[in-house]
Amino acid sequence: MSEAALRERAIALDPGALGEIYDTYAGKLYGYIYHRTGDAKLSEDLAGDVFVRMLEAIRSDRGWNTSLQGWLYRIAHNLIIDHFRRASNREGVELDERWMAPAEPGFNFEGVFASNQLRLGMRFLTDEQQQVVILKFVEGLGNAEVAEIMGKTEGAIKALQHRALNALRNIVETQVEV
Repeated sequence: MSEAALRERAIALDPGALGEIYDTYAGKLYGYIYHRTGDAKLSEDLAGDVFVRMLEAIRSDRGWNTSLQGWLYRIAHNLIIDHFRRASNREGVELDERWMAPAEPGFNFEGVFASNQLRLGMRFLTDEQQQVVILKFVEGLGNAEVAEIMGKTEGAIKALQHRALNALRNIVETQVEV
């Protein structure tokens, strides 16, 4: 089914369309949120909140105008930022520290973060650089999709990716020399 047809059915609150959206994106959004937070329970809650926000937006005629995937990831991104803003006011937890928690049993991203040095090196990247690396290499999204999610141009995403990969290379090389 085309995205336009799916959008029309979702706007009509067709349970089949809403179920299809959930089935297609729930796991992907959970993975993205988990990589950003490192907390399985929080990731489940926030992934569910993405769909609540989606329904609220559709009901108030603020549905997606761009790609569905980009819109859902943008909602997830905003929920993560909101969560850490609230948490930092209460606990003083930093965003880049939380997502580095070890993976839960059965969750396989060793192929992406095979090197412990590389994984630890991620904490030295800026939040935006971490997000680009996760969206591009863990979630497998293209530059256009990442740009849409982050609200940047494709050129800015390419530059962020270039800087992030150079920084990671320098960090890993420095750790090897030590």
